[in-house]
Amino acid sequence: MNSTALLARPWALHPFHAAVLGGVLPLFLGALLADYAYWSSYEIQWSNFAAWLLVGAMVITTLALLCALVGLARCSRARAYTALLVLTWVVGFFNSLHHARDAWAIMPGALVLSAIVTVLALLATWVGFASLRVGGAR
Repeated sequence: MNSTALLARPWALHPFHAAVLGGVLPLFLGALLADYAYWSSYEIQWSNFAAWLLVGAMVITTLALLCALVGLARCSRARAYTALLVLTWVVGFFNSLHHARDAWAIMPGALVLSAIVTVLALLATWVGFASLRVGGAR
């Protein structure tokens, strides 16, 4: 039986980074669903709920982005993942600014921006977790 030691560990997410990244998609998806509920019911509370979900999503995305930048400094293989997180953060920021408008003035732009940022968050989460490895598995 032969055994070999892997000296170079492939890029993997830190457990804190994985936990933070796991919170990005549900918050953006919740904001999208709240925007859809506002678009279909004209109930102003859905708009407020979407705005608060976006605030939480931006905080979590900022933490994930900081973790990704630390990971990028350690290993250059995380460029696509970091670029997706930066793009998610930028679109999410503009979506938050768009939600700061009055009542019906946010529609339909808020719904479109929420859909775009949710897809970007899905892609970033997918690429981030695709790199997650257990032990020496390849």
